Amino acid sequence: MTVNRLRPRRSCLAVPGSNPRFLEKAQGLPADQVFLDLEDACAPLAKPGARHTIVKFLNEGDWTGKTRVVRVNDWTTEWTYRDVVTVVEGAGQNLDCIMLPKVQTAEQIVALDLLLTQIEKTMGFEVGKIGIEAQIENAQGLNNVNAIATASQRVETIIFGPADFMASINMKSLVVGEQPPGYPADAYHYILMKILMAARANNLQAIDGPYLQIRNIDGYREVAQRAAALGFDGKWVLHPGQVEASNEIFSPSQEDFDHAELILDAYDYYTSEAGGKKGSAMLGDEMIDEASRKMALVVSGKGRAAGLQRTSKFEIPEA
Repeated sequence: MTVNRLRPRRSCLAVPGSNPRFLEKAQGLPADQVFLDLEDACAPLAKPGARHTIVKFLNEGDWTGKTRVVRVNDWTTEWTYRDVVTVVEGAGQNLDCIMLPKVQTAEQIVALDLLLTQIEKTMGFEVGKIGIEAQIENAQGLNNVNAIATASQRVETIIFGPADFMASINMKSLVVGEQPPGYPADAYHYILMKILMAARANNLQAIDGPYLQIRNIDGYREVAQRAAALGFDGKWVLHPGQVEASNEIFSPSQEDFDHAELILDAYDYYTSEAGGKKGSAMLGDEMIDEASRKMALVVSGKGRAAGLQRTSKFEIPEA
């Protein structure tokens, strides 16, 4: 694969594929990713027409700087194959990924991979260019998440779908993304960590799902900060008001970015001939070593992807 699978996904904006006004507006919002939705955001009678609307907007819209994704319907429905065929044949050259919801088994990813490959070959597109985003929305999918993550080289992200997941395990709450009453700890910790481990073990991104109280930005921030603290790469946004919060929360602070860059420069120097070929050294009051470098690489990479510019410089110590 020559395609960059680690695209910025701090904010993943959901847009109904049947709503031209929303599709037009989404192009001007500063979301890292936009996914045009054929599943829950489209009523059954609107789905056939929405496929063609999505093709039109992918081909004619200006999605500069955004990862372009279409969420199709899941394999248990009668719509999936036609969603994929219509969208990919019509706009495959202007599409980055297909998002598959309610993934329960690795075989469902394999089936989508095979269908995409056939379309790409038929249409003369680069085979393997279109990635797959796998959405985990029930207990079976979570149990199989490691197999799902390795089912295809196309897989780029593992996504937590909280609403359907909460329903599938009979969680006692009607507020998607919020903690259920009566449970004193974080009810989502195990789910998020299992998704995160499957993603990281396979060099994939982990994305948290939506927060449905779209006007409660403080609530969104609280939920997003939990996922970001664990190491998730981004979160869904359902409203323009959530985009700025998500971009901020899933980006390093300027201070952390500068510090990471200093660690990388210092480590390069101290391990060099000129720096004494040291395996560890002091940067101010902090000891740095190979483990520090690895941690700094993560923060630095996220900061650069977010467009941060360093404001400090490593100074070689005087002899």
